[in-house]
Amino acid sequence: MDGALAISVSTEATEQAVAAAMSVMIPAFPPEYGEAWSAQQLCSMMRLPGAQLMIGRLDGQPVGFALLRSIAGEAELLLLAVHPGHRGLGYGKRLLDRCMTEAEAGGAQAMFLEVRRGNPALRLYNKAGFIQYNVRRDYYTGSNGQRTDALSLKIILGRD
Repeated sequence: MDGALAISVSTEATEQAVAAAMSVMIPAFPPEYGEAWSAQQLCSMMRLPGAQLMIGRLDGQPVGFALLRSIAGEAELLLLAVHPGHRGLGYGKRLLDRCMTEAEAGGAQAMFLEVRRGNPALRLYNKAGFIQYNVRRDYYTGSNGQRTDALSLKIILGRD
């Protein structure tokens, strides 16, 4: 049940918002894939126009976050993560739904994202209606040197 999840939206890289995102990012992204961002990277993205950081909290504690950027009629979901101890409870879907709502409200007609082949979040994106339109072969390099494809996905917003 995910009714208690409170989602806040920030358009600035406040210390509190960045700390909340980082508290989820570090355990959520396996280090062998090198997908986690640093706090500095997160702050740099938040300085760009159209950036929004959504933090999902349970009882005030961060359990998930999403980073979205909307500009020129398009939105890009840059990051979405749920703490491993809170996965499978619908929080990722709630964050994704909120991102799509915020993107539409900002005038985006489509949303794009890239995801590592084999990432469990791919099921979430497929269920939401995202379709694959490209493969970037050997895009990610793991800490063991193994290369993995990135899948480029998109969804047209505003269709019910």
